[in-house]
Amino acid sequence: MAERTVAVASRVGLHARPAMLFTQAVAASGVPVTIAKAGGAPVDASSILFVMSLGVPHGEEVTLAADGPDADRVLDELVALLATDLDAPDAPGTAAAS
Repeated sequence: MAERTVAVASRVGLHARPAMLFTQAVAASGVPVTIAKAGGAPVDASSILFVMSLGVPHGEEVTLAADGPDADRVLDELVALLATDLDAPDAPGTAAAS
């Protein structure tokens, strides 16, 4: 099983829009991914409700885990996404970035 740890860069943490973009990316990857706070139980990273229920603030580290042939690639992409301020005007998925 592949794992990555990353600090959440979004100003509001992993809530609302950042959580939506993250869970959509997980679902689109086709790889089962879990996310956990330090010392916490892992949850399904494709579920916006589970992800938001973690209550991850800006700067807190989370651990992503995945298994399968594409796990390393998918985790690298998800880490890059979480390491980006998804609330910034030029963030992926915003009109300014398109």
